Amino acid sequence: MIESKKRAGIFFILAFILALIAGYLVYGKVKELNAELGGMTEVYVANGDIPSRVVLQEDQLAKMEIPNKFVTDSHITDFSEVQNRVSVVPLSEGDIITNNMIKPVSNLNNEDHRLVSIHRKENVQFDQVIEALDRVDIIVSSDEETETFLTDVPVVYAQGTNDNFSGIAVELSTKDAERLIHQQNYADYIRILKANVGKGDTMITGEEESAEEGASNEETEQVPEEEVTNEESEQEPEEQDAE
Repeated sequence: MIESKKRAGIFFILAFILALIAGYLVYGKVKELNAELGGMTEVYVANGDIPSRVVLQEDQLAKMEIPNKFVTDSHITDFSEVQNRVSVVPLSEGDIITNNMIKPVSNLNNEDHRLVSIHRKENVQFDQVIEALDRVDIIVSSDEETETFLTDVPVVYAQGTNDNFSGIAVELSTKDAERLIHQQNYADYIRILKANVGKGDTMITGEEESAEEGASNEETEQVPEEEVTNEESEQEPEEQDAE
């Protein structure tokens, strides 16, 4: 009886030691795998079904941890990366959101307008660095003449700043967009002039200003004529009474 208890105790001790060794080996392996994976990073996923072309809201998103080893530059790790953006594909709950699935919200003022990009080239010159929300005039030159092609065109966004400035995108009606693209393809020279000092200001050209002044002068000149006509009409009955 005593001998069997001793054997049982020995087996228990051996099993305990073997369990400790196995646990240590498993812990070492897990630690090694975690080191290879490089920890965990939170990325944004869809918190439910999200239709395409809908502005993404924070309550539509959730966070999920994935190993750093599998995190790429396309994964969304900060909400600012999806703010004011839409998904170009429908999303289901749990779908990981990446940069190639989203795009900025359209800033066009009219659904019938189009964005046309104008890049700095040998035959395309910008007199100043243009910023988003500025307005520009587009001057076109050909063998025959130089003319103002479009005026007071709104700039939706600019590409680059200062020395890295490379071009702009302007908002135009469909018809004007076609005309501008034609000029980009066939005009000899295109020059872009900044049309305003302050952002969002509407430019008034010299012709418009002189036209407004002329209209106001005509209005002021017409007032005395009306008064004279009224006076003459009042005097006629008096002369008839006198006769």
